Amino acid sequence: MRIVTVGPTTHQRRRWGRALVLLAVLAAPSCAGSPFGRRLFEYEEEIYLDVDGTATVNVNASVASLVALRGAPLPVDPQARVDRERVRAFFTGPGSRVTRVSLSRRDRRRFVHVSIDVDDIRRLSGVKPFEWSSYRLDGKKGVLEFRQLLGPSAGQDVGDVGWKGDEAVRFRVHVPSEIPFHNSPGGVERGNILSWDQPLSVRAAGTPLEIEFQMEPRSILYSTLLLFGGTIVAAACAFGVAIWFFVKRGRRADIIESAR
Repeated sequence: MRIVTVGPTTHQRRRWGRALVLLAVLAAPSCAGSPFGRRLFEYEEEIYLDVDGTATVNVNASVASLVALRGAPLPVDPQARVDRERVRAFFTGPGSRVTRVSLSRRDRRRFVHVSIDVDDIRRLSGVKPFEWSSYRLDGKKGVLEFRQLLGPSAGQDVGDVGWKGDEAVRFRVHVPSEIPFHNSPGGVERGNILSWDQPLSVRAAGTPLEIEFQMEPRSILYSTLLLFGGTIVAAACAFGVAIWFFVKRGRRADIIESAR
């Protein structure tokens, strides 16, 4: 019996295409804004941490929030030009290198997007925008313990910049290994991401925020590569044993044949 497979019609493909577009819109990040009332983050600090303490830190924030929270020397007027070099200088400090500065606009406000490579997360508080935090990364009972304590903000008045009162800030860490413990209210997201949120007004008032988690000292990538390497070695050994077996068997057959 022959099985005949019937593919989707052109009309069905178009319907599926529209459905995929709709899903992409619904899945768009909250920082881009959403007509469905998702929370907007006026300031977002994202750390991609490694087990050796090196990190990449991304900051996505409105100019107004950088001025209010961190005292950045930038104009809050949405029509004013934002100098990228001034942003770069503000985020540059000991043991850190700014690798990207870009600008965008949302809700009639200017936003900056900065990426920084950090040699040692424990020294990040020496860079001006991160002075409000203390960072610790210590080995303890076979795990690495990370702790970040956020203190007072700059508390600088920026006047009426269009804030409605529901703005929020977010601190997020991409953890490189298994997480035995954390104090993130939202739990572990997508395997290894932890988040902590505060209303913008609470962060502006300097209400402390403690970020804490433990992680295994060996990264997931290293463990995966080790497992992959072990699998390759095991396969190679098995292949070698199989070859040896067939060669030995062939030699035995030759000996028997010659004895006849």
